[in-house]
Amino acid sequence: MRILTVVGARPNFVKVAPLLDEMKRYPEVETILVHTGQHYDYQMSRAFFEELEIPKPHINLDVGSGTPVRQTAEIMLRLERVMEQTQPHVMVAVGDVNSTLSAALTAVKMGYPIAHVEAGLRSLDRNMPEEINRILTDALADFLFVTEQSGVENLLREGRPKERIYFVGNVMIDALKRSLERARRHPLPDDLGLMDRSMINLDRPFGLVTLHRPATVDDPTVLREVWTALENVAAEIPLIFPVHPRTQSRLEACGLWRRAGGSSAGILRVRPLTYLEFLHLQSKATLVVTDSGGVQEETTALGVPCLTVRETTERPITVTEGTNVLVGLNGTRLIDEVHTVLRDGGKKGRIPNLWDGQASARIVRTLVHVIPQTLAHSHDGWHDCLAGVGMAAQTVA
Repeated sequence: MRILTVVGARPNFVKVAPLLDEMKRYPEVETILVHTGQHYDYQMSRAFFEELEIPKPHINLDVGSGTPVRQTAEIMLRLERVMEQTQPHVMVAVGDVNSTLSAALTAVKMGYPIAHVEAGLRSLDRNMPEEINRILTDALADFLFVTEQSGVENLLREGRPKERIYFVGNVMIDALKRSLERARRHPLPDDLGLMDRSMINLDRPFGLVTLHRPATVDDPTVLREVWTALENVAAEIPLIFPVHPRTQSRLEACGLWRRAGGSSAGILRVRPLTYLEFLHLQSKATLVVTDSGGVQEETTALGVPCLTVRETTERPITVTEGTNVLVGLNGTRLIDEVHTVLRDGGKKGRIPNLWDGQASARIVRTLVHVIPQTLAHSHDGWHDCLAGVGMAAQTVA
């Protein structure tokens, strides 16, 4: 059974690591890993492969940067040749980046079954590029692996067959659980500037900030309001700010870059972090301010208060059950919620159902034992695969 797995960006790397590790447990599975090259610099790509112990990709498409349309088209053109050569039984796409949609479009055009990991998430904001990628990928996918109950409800509402939806848990949490202790022991390098104890002491309260989404950083008015709020917050608790290249360019364009990161401001700028570096800081942080989807999940798993600078979230369980609070694009609300965290410890959450570190096991078990049974009647090539598996389908928890 050949499983072709496509990755392209940092969130993909984190999600695919436990999946690939689980696939190794099945001798009947041949794994083909394709890296599209959507994120191609060292910090965004190779460092994550090394830290997450992901094997070297069998194929790198090397598409590099470009507009979303050009990037999507180039991935499809190059991936078509790979699929022609490898003839996979299933194509696995994770997350919601351009590489995810490109892989799904290519597979469906070529007649290969698609499994989407992290299906059904919806922010209900179609201005988010990721929302379009999620909707279209789920519409094309044959098998939908869901992280939370809202995903099941969204997919059913959109008319997807119930028998193709699998509530399996969250592979992001699998990755976190397998890496957390190593991250806590992971030494933070001197180039982060965290040795300046006059500004940041990791044994005392500090906040961690990530900002990169267009809705947060592309509108100068919004960016100024959020940044002014962060400067106010930093007067009470020091902030560590790993600066995304996109965010840096926007801060420079708004004339805010010179204000960002001086010791008097209480905001320490650092370069983009590797997975273990960020997880190390996140696990020790008093609070996290973010516009990232994955960080909302990780903070919920870690029990760290999370203040999300967005109007909506595609991960509502982090709000209803986790530690996440949506503060919108409102600087005053952000400051107030920080005061709440500093005063009483912030929102107390709990770990959502099936966020137990076993999502990858459920997914791969389904790929190996359930999907071939389902497809055997409509895909002749699956009969050889079934003979190799030789096991009945198992029910996914």
